[in-house]
Amino acid sequence: MKPKWNGLFDVDPRTSGMSSATALLEPEVPTYATALGGAYLGDGLRYLSLLPEASVNLVVTSPPYALHFKKEYGNVAKSDYVDWLRPFGQQIMRVLTEDGSLVLNIGGSYNAGAPTRSLYHFKVLLMLCDELGFNLAQECFWFNPAKLPTPAEWVNVRRIRIKDAIEYVWWLSKGEWPKADNSRVLTSYSEDMKRLLARGFRAKQRPSGHVITPKFGQDRGGSIPTNVIERGNNESNSEYIRASERAGFKPHPARFPRALPEFFIKFLTVEGDVVLDPFAGSNMTGAVAEDLGRRWLAFEIRDDYLASSRVRFNGSASEHIDDRKL
Repeated sequence: MKPKWNGLFDVDPRTSGMSSATALLEPEVPTYATALGGAYLGDGLRYLSLLPEASVNLVVTSPPYALHFKKEYGNVAKSDYVDWLRPFGQQIMRVLTEDGSLVLNIGGSYNAGAPTRSLYHFKVLLMLCDELGFNLAQECFWFNPAKLPTPAEWVNVRRIRIKDAIEYVWWLSKGEWPKADNSRVLTSYSEDMKRLLARGFRAKQRPSGHVITPKFGQDRGGSIPTNVIERGNNESNSEYIRASERAGFKPHPARFPRALPEFFIKFLTVEGDVVLDPFAGSNMTGAVAEDLGRRWLAFEIRDDYLASSRVRFNGSASEHIDDRKL
């Protein structure tokens, strides 16, 4: 039976000449869709297994972290985390194009009952590279200056640790030469650099012996960004939260900021490429991909999170394509 399309667009994008990543999963029916992509309710591992080989250009995701305390969105124990994530990694490797990338945001944590850090996220990296064959293209970091000082026992009470405000973002690639272009993510020049460009630059040698050539003084439209993305994640009155409340849904409690997927989608893809998030949550990745003209797929196992994520696209999550999925 042909699925009904339900309000984001009045026509089925697969028959209207518009390109949609949902065609990659036919005859599976998305819970909601746009002209570029769709969000699916269910086990992300199952949907990954249904995708054709080499059909996805970029995976940007933040799976539930291996935390000591259980969260409402579900998280796997540190002792089981690597084994739990391994089959996802296997399927992601299969569906990525040869020049495709996996961007994995994964936070660290403390060991239970001690002021020492877990190594689980490093074990994940070693599993993905040593066992599954991913290449570590670059270590990146998300600096969240608004992060709370936890664990309170070690940071606030005993004061024997400092506030942890960094999360790791592993940029992994299937091949050794992933698609990437840092000219698409340039940042504003510093005031010093603006003055240098205005007055001109003469070649010189630094005390270290490094020779800075005149090319350094050319205006190339902006500075090459660092591998540290600084963005707070303390929103309390965003449109997503307001729209979720209007629609009667509780917002997802562990959203990452728009800046993360936006940076990597711009950096590692071009318009028309396919971007995937197998742990979609509030579907920030899909929403950013939509805005940037990329095709997208989102998988989420919790119906309440997927339903509320729809408000990122049209302000309402009250209708669904296939009520049997909810």
